[in-house]
Amino acid sequence: MTPAATTHPRGAAAWARDLALGARFAVGGGREGWVRTLLTAVGVGLGVTLLLGAASVPHLMESRQERREARLIDLNTEKGTRPGAGTLLYRYSDTEFRGAGVHGTLLRPDGRSPVRPPGVHTLPRAGEMVVSPALGELLAAPGGALLRERLGRTVVGTVAAPGLAGPGELTYYAGDDSLTASGGVHRISHFGGELPTAPMNPTLGVIVVVACVVLLMPVAVLIATAVRFGGERRDRRMAALRLVGADSRMTRRMAAGEALCGALGGLLLGAGLFLLARPFIGRITLWDVNAFPSDLTPHPALVALIALAVPLSAVLVTLVALRGVTIEPLGVVRQHTPRRRRVWWRLPLPALGAVVLLLSGRAGPSPADARLHPVLHPALLAGGALLVLFGITVLLPWLVEAVVARLRGGPVPWQLAVRRLQLSSGTAARAVSGITVAVAGAIALQMLFAAVQDDFVRVTGQDGTHDRLTVTLPARGTATSRKTAEEFRATKGVRGVTAVLSSSVSVPADKGARGERGAFAAPLTVGDCAGLRELAHLRSCKDGDVFLVQDSSGAADGGSFAGTARPGGTVLLHDGPDGPRAKGRPPLWTIPRTARTATARPGPAGAVVFGIFATPSALPVPDLAGPLAVATLTLDPRVPDAAEYARNTAARLDPTADVLGPHHTAQDNQFTSVRTGLLVASTVTLALIAASMLVSTLEQLRERRRLLAVLVAFGTRRADLGWSVLWQTAVPVALGLGLAVVGGCGLGLTLLRLVGKSSPDWSVIWPMTGAGAALVLVVTLLSLPPLWRLMRPDGLRTE
Repeated sequence: MTPAATTHPRGAAAWARDLALGARFAVGGGREGWVRTLLTAVGVGLGVTLLLGAASVPHLMESRQERREARLIDLNTEKGTRPGAGTLLYRYSDTEFRGAGVHGTLLRPDGRSPVRPPGVHTLPRAGEMVVSPALGELLAAPGGALLRERLGRTVVGTVAAPGLAGPGELTYYAGDDSLTASGGVHRISHFGGELPTAPMNPTLGVIVVVACVVLLMPVAVLIATAVRFGGERRDRRMAALRLVGADSRMTRRMAAGEALCGALGGLLLGAGLFLLARPFIGRITLWDVNAFPSDLTPHPALVALIALAVPLSAVLVTLVALRGVTIEPLGVVRQHTPRRRRVWWRLPLPALGAVVLLLSGRAGPSPADARLHPVLHPALLAGGALLVLFGITVLLPWLVEAVVARLRGGPVPWQLAVRRLQLSSGTAARAVSGITVAVAGAIALQMLFAAVQDDFVRVTGQDGTHDRLTVTLPARGTATSRKTAEEFRATKGVRGVTAVLSSSVSVPADKGARGERGAFAAPLTVGDCAGLRELAHLRSCKDGDVFLVQDSSGAADGGSFAGTARPGGTVLLHDGPDGPRAKGRPPLWTIPRTARTATARPGPAGAVVFGIFATPSALPVPDLAGPLAVATLTLDPRVPDAAEYARNTAARLDPTADVLGPHHTAQDNQFTSVRTGLLVASTVTLALIAASMLVSTLEQLRERRRLLAVLVAFGTRRADLGWSVLWQTAVPVALGLGLAVVGGCGLGLTLLRLVGKSSPDWSVIWPMTGAGAALVLVVTLLSLPPLWRLMRPDGLRTE
């Protein structure tokens, strides 16, 4: 009687015994067993690392929001705050340096014990500032000379972590004794408040839910692939165990024990990689987002779920994979050679997923909102997307097998590759399934983003070219605009300047009582003829002329401000609390009857300005209400830091000057946050997919080491073997990317219908497909050095 038959443990005891035996084979099978287990642990560990990172997202976002709210200033609660020992005046003074935003705040204490911002131990005095560590490094570097000149203060301290959203944030607090409680200056008695939160837009909700599925599905595929490393050698070993009395159930459970050992090792390795990378997270910035190491703390419940799900998945995947293998005492018989994969149960999965997706949304509370604001069911939404991507995953092995079975002839490398795929296409399909799912999901998300971005992006009127800047600063008259133009013309890198004064007028109250109450305010632009010609088509112009400039709708002739801007009309020049009205004289002005009509033209910054255009001597400029000097700069593209020189000049003219760069559009905050988070997560996911694919490729080469050495010993050229390995990768990759395009487009069209869009942007397909192909090419190139080493004659050696 065999040893296996002397005892008859059943149920959980039998499972425990066989799983333990499998684990012993995994760690006690010599060098081959250790290498196989190590590769499995590395593959699983990479996936676990990403899962732990995903489990840290809630804590990361919560921590960043808490720090941002701690330094927030709530003006609603500070209204009417009087000077006291603990109050101070503040004003924002943001700027930009070489594309990076620099957040600045000017402070002036009212008393001896003023409130301090989070992370600031001592308030800076006039001419001093405390800076974030990242800004301090930038200012100390040789490349920060222009920014040092702009800020023009002495660094006396550092802003600690509680006052920063992230370690890479560029921010400073500066003392300024010139602040007075007027304009954009406010008095506060404390820091802290709540960030305004709006309900998540339903369309963005769709993107968030689908993105979670798209980013995590490849991780599950990679883990499932990793636990099946070394399957052929394992099955031969199980056949040997059948000779000593093990039955088929025992062999399957022992195989599951080997996979379980590798998965547990992957859990430990993944946790170690996560802890090892955590201290360096602050040095990494992806898409303008970074975090402190303490922010990257996984939620305990999610950690427990990962710790249970990964080993359980390893056991289940192994048992399911062995259903198609018959392990007998004298060998292994695989069913996929005589019996080909069936497609009848694979095709309905994506279709069923699309149906579930469409059932996940229903019309909103009113017919008008039904298309733009569906009421979504996140569980159905995630389940539908999961079914579609899972359907793509299970279709890929069938597709590879069906195609390679029909391939015949060709050069020697091609025949070697095709024959290998015909004998074992499942391994090759599993190796590229992760990138296939990732590309399919990315295509769907990009189609959705491209279709809905117009709902979250508005045109600002700024020119999108990189050689334009618009500077706005308070003015006291035409002298300010002249000085502004002169200063900028003398600035390095500025080759053109247009400077005007901007204000507005309206109908006086007594005029409105006689029937003109419905008239709107009219924009007022004051400048010399050269500046006005940049904004309107003027046939002739001299000092003293006034023009009524139409916009594209002809508003000056009968549009929204026709009752205000008309020849001979009397208008009120707006003014502040210290203006002419406060001094007892109404700031009225009569538009000359000689005012001529003109047509607006796009200005140097791309914006169309219309309304009343006047030269300086045509109206009493001192009576204008807080006029703004607006200068449009044309930069010299041959000067690398032309924009920085211009910003320095603006700061010298007025520290509160507003400098607008070439931003043609402004985006919704929620949309920007979702897009940034998706870009960061997808970048990390693709990097780990590449690493896992490299491990999988190395494992396949290791499995074929003896075969490669035999072929070389029989005279096969190394170049032919190298090309055969390349073709073995290229064929499944091409089929996988083709399937990804079809599946991604189908998922994308379903999502578009879900959010009420019907105009897909097909151009988003090719960048994602190209990125996937490039990723596979890089992995293949990295696998060539190990391939040459495995072809050496010592590969024929056996133990």
